[in-house]
Amino acid sequence: MKVLIVDDEKLSRKTLGFYLEKIGHEVVQAENGELGFQAWREESPKIVLTDWNMPVMDGAELCRRIRAAEGDNYTYLIMITARTESADLVAGFEAGVDDYLTKPVRKDELFVRLKAGERIFSLQDKDMVIFALAKLAETRDSETGYHLERIQGYCRLLAEALDRNSFPEVNRQFIETIHATSPLHDVGKVGIPDRILLKPGRLNDDEFRIMKTHTTIGFDTLHSAFQKNPKADYLRMSAEIARGHHERWDGTGYPDGLKGENIPLAARILAVADVYDALISKRVYKDAFTHEATRGILLEGHGTHFDPRIVDAFLSVEESVLAVARKYQE
Repeated sequence: MKVLIVDDEKLSRKTLGFYLEKIGHEVVQAENGELGFQAWREESPKIVLTDWNMPVMDGAELCRRIRAAEGDNYTYLIMITARTESADLVAGFEAGVDDYLTKPVRKDELFVRLKAGERIFSLQDKDMVIFALAKLAETRDSETGYHLERIQGYCRLLAEALDRNSFPEVNRQFIETIHATSPLHDVGKVGIPDRILLKPGRLNDDEFRIMKTHTTIGFDTLHSAFQKNPKADYLRMSAEIARGHHERWDGTGYPDGLKGENIPLAARILAVADVYDALISKRVYKDAFTHEATRGILLEGHGTHFDPRIVDAFLSVEESVLAVARKYQE
């Protein structure tokens, strides 16, 4: 598990980091609250250990900012302090603190506090639930094999390869969220009749019109859940993906005919990943395309079907994409 340590005393950071790395945690460090908040946004640690008294931004303000920005990706916040007055402890809890450690920190007490945080995350592991729901929908179509696993891998690679200057919203939280939610892109297919979904050939116009409604069925289901929990970023993104992954950069896609950057970024990433996987996969109505042929089709869609910058990102990591495809062969 990734843990962020925020403390202006270098020795304290090194000591805590040593303890945590010895028991298998990945450690990120920052020397004040401002740098700590920046590291939290970039690295998405599950647990933050922060000192209270620090220059630039203190630990209480850091906790307030994390709570205001975290959405559904809950962070377990542990304040390290010598303060023992009840008014101070209450102020910390009001800032969003989950637990306290008193200075000097004892190793055994640190481990107990970490275990408390880990128990919470074991109960909140939404990724497993998302994937199980997507797998349930996928059982309607026995041909998809390891499609969901491949899609997750492609989306992570594409998001990580995007230029952060052009896509400032693509931080570590965005990458983890698209990896988690991408399997839900076709969840709306549960509402498509078997005679259409499982037809071993091309669909006629009426059948295709019905098939296209899987985008709005999926959106309506996921957006309804999002409205009941508006802080849940993963529900918002999964709803955007479900509705928008068949939109096209030039505005000729469906269901809304959105164009360019009006299409949510996560849906634009998914579009490239989904088309790539559909082409390289064998189906009853077609043979699998080679990677080279599929690459050529993506290039043909550069700036028409697809956001050209995402195709460029694909080209920059295509060997890694091919490795994912080979790892999860059907």
